[in-house]
Amino acid sequence: MKLRDLAGVLPVEASSDTAVTGVASDSRQVRTGNLFFALAGSKADGATFAADAAKRGASAIVAARGAGLSGLGVPVISVDDPRHALALAAARFFGGQPETMVAVTGTSGKTSVAAFTRQIWDHAGFAAASIGTTGVVAPGRDEYGSLTTPDPVALHRLLKELADAGVTHAAMEASSHGLDQRRLDGVKLAAGAFTNLGRDHMDYHPTVEDYHRAKLRLFDALLPKGAPAVIFADDPWSAPTVAAAKAAGLSVLTVGRHGDFLQLKRVEHERHRQRAEIEADGVIYEIDLPLAGDFQIYNALVSAGLAMATGTPAAKALAALEKLKGAPGRLDLVGTTSVGAPVYVDYAHKPDALENVLSSVRPFTTGRVLVVFGCGGDRDRGKRPIMGEIATRLADVVIVTDDNPRSEVPQEIRAAIMAAAPGAIEIGDRRKAIHEAVAMLDAGDTLIVAGKGHEEGQTVGAETLPFSDHEEVRAALRERAA
Repeated sequence: MKLRDLAGVLPVEASSDTAVTGVASDSRQVRTGNLFFALAGSKADGATFAADAAKRGASAIVAARGAGLSGLGVPVISVDDPRHALALAAARFFGGQPETMVAVTGTSGKTSVAAFTRQIWDHAGFAAASIGTTGVVAPGRDEYGSLTTPDPVALHRLLKELADAGVTHAAMEASSHGLDQRRLDGVKLAAGAFTNLGRDHMDYHPTVEDYHRAKLRLFDALLPKGAPAVIFADDPWSAPTVAAAKAAGLSVLTVGRHGDFLQLKRVEHERHRQRAEIEADGVIYEIDLPLAGDFQIYNALVSAGLAMATGTPAAKALAALEKLKGAPGRLDLVGTTSVGAPVYVDYAHKPDALENVLSSVRPFTTGRVLVVFGCGGDRDRGKRPIMGEIATRLADVVIVTDDNPRSEVPQEIRAAIMAAAPGAIEIGDRRKAIHEAVAMLDAGDTLIVAGKGHEEGQTVGAETLPFSDHEEVRAALRERAA
């Protein structure tokens, strides 16, 4: 590619024949001929690394106007928004994307909706992929990931690979960070979705309203006018999201008990499934969803809405709900004790998610609900007592343990939770906490191990140690059975 091929994305001369061999925003990854984007971050300004990028062979530097870069020996291209420019340049450089791309935002449910939408498309005969917190899943590909929304360079490299492999449909998560930092700005979206909004990322967003505004970028900045916006209708933040989507000129399709596109008419809860009646275009469909919990039926409705909005017939989309498999670590039944008490692992690490998962298991729990959970360090501190209150209100036995303490003192994190959790048991060692909880289970009880879900490590200080809630639950169940 020549620099002139980025005309329209960057203010460059149409005659520029400078070779561009790649795009990068990390100077350590710059190779000869790469275009380096100097991005302002929370800890460092990328402009301070421009000289290093030039030394490594960058063909040009893209920086914010007024960055004051000079004497680098390579051209400096000034733009108003380097993050936006990076996303568009990455999309132009890599070129290919699956023909039908959708994105889902919200506090909880993004991973499940992306996974469910992929499964519905697959059932309808499309080569489909999902991208998000649990990684990338596509035909012949299942890779663990760590970021909800990858950076633009990694994202567009991935989209090119998927398109080249024949993937025609892809669903991805759109986190508030990813939207705010313009990571999706180069993705050609056919539809978008909203699940719900609760307290999260208050270490990044000043207020919940600011957090919501970041989510709304999917609708008012990224989706083309007239595109479908599938919005869950039953959340306190549904109405302002609908209003924003309509103001942006989108085709709003609501789903849920108050939905006008897909309406949940009736649902019966069972231990491992739900029987639901769903109305679509005047027709009632009776569905057996093989997953427990109200939030799972809501996620399934959003997913079916996305699939239908992008061309999948209603009957086929809704029939596919009976074959859904839950996303890893989302109310994931790991095993049962010899007396039949189930143990679930769930990723719930924020107040609304913890409330949802504990409320979801109560209808089929004849004994006690037990929960093991903690809160992550270097994250929103305000949610810790909130989660402690939720746990003690909705569970009968609460064990407070460590999550990912990161650079914080674990005892201080636990103390903030315990302050609002009277009667809770404190066991800092997560492994010991899980084993003791499993040992407590009687017939009719249900145990939730919450907070880490699919994660395969525990971050203590600067080190991530191997740790899996799933493996520890299995080990505890074996120990109990011995």
